[in-house]
Amino acid sequence: MAILPFAMMKKDKALVVAAVLAGVFFYLEHSILAEEQLAAWAAFAVLMGGIIALSMRVARHAEVLAHRLGEPYGTMILTFAAVLVEVIMLVIIMLNSDVPTMARDTVYSAVMLDINGILGLAAIIGGIRHGEQAYNLDSSNTYMAMLFVAIGISMFVPEFIPVESWRAYSVFTVLIILVLYFAFLRIQTVEHRGFFEYEYEEMHDEYEKSSRATQYHVAALSLSVVMIGVLSELLAVFMEEGMRGSGLPLAIPAVLVATVSAGPEILTAMRAALGDRMQTVINIALGASLATVLLTVPVIEGIALMTGQRIEMAMTPIQTAMTMLTLLAAFISLHDGETNVMEGMVHFALFMTFLVLVFLA
Repeated sequence: MAILPFAMMKKDKALVVAAVLAGVFFYLEHSILAEEQLAAWAAFAVLMGGIIALSMRVARHAEVLAHRLGEPYGTMILTFAAVLVEVIMLVIIMLNSDVPTMARDTVYSAVMLDINGILGLAAIIGGIRHGEQAYNLDSSNTYMAMLFVAIGISMFVPEFIPVESWRAYSVFTVLIILVLYFAFLRIQTVEHRGFFEYEYEEMHDEYEKSSRATQYHVAALSLSVVMIGVLSELLAVFMEEGMRGSGLPLAIPAVLVATVSAGPEILTAMRAALGDRMQTVINIALGASLATVLLTVPVIEGIALMTGQRIEMAMTPIQTAMTMLTLLAAFISLHDGETNVMEGMVHFALFMTFLVLVFLA
């Protein structure tokens, strides 16, 4: 274990670059903010590049761990890491922003990105290469039922809760969402682990080329997530400065948070689709959506209760319509244990609609 830091510095150069970027921009932060907005956007672009590079390494380590630990543990590690990045970025940006709907918009954006973006694109590229791709139908049924209930409790129902009762419902939301999360973890890893697995034909696996110990990949992945959080704090500051007075849609930061945190998931899902491993894609796309709701909502509601400031979690009519369309399309397309190009196009069309509405709504 003592050689891990040196090994990471040698093999994971993105970590070294991230550390350098963090030091440089922490030192130059006030100077950049004193300049025009263009300087803030330039700093934002550089930091975004560093975060994307780290996300690629997170995806690589997660893929190796997924291979070595098997499903569903591999994708659980990946989705948990991605949601942790999202929560870190979201909390940091919320503390630096006066947008009351930031949390809601981020969770909504993550669901749109995971189900319509990741699942849609993966089904398209996987379908083009392999035709119909099989997965365990029990997994999609379980994910979809949990998603519908979790989103309903945390983001549909709050629209109808009286203002004077928000604290009581927030406490209830935190408790019931945590109960759902721990129940799902047990179902996924104990009683019904088989729901989230699929037996594929024996294939040559590139991950056997890596002789490094599993603990190396765990340590490197964890440190990468920490560094993404550090860079995200700087990113939030420069993004807030760049957004000020720009006239850009207020939902853009939320979309960026969801996109950056989902970077490792996107890369891993696309590689899995090309490798004809649709079960991995299902576990990532639906699992990430569910983890986003089950892990982010309690944190956000907890912050609201501690600060005494209500955070708007009720969806807008457009967000409600898009979410219902997405869940209904997923219920229909994931009904038979196989995906194809047409089903992928349905979700991709919804994803493009989501992106257009960010600028129009």
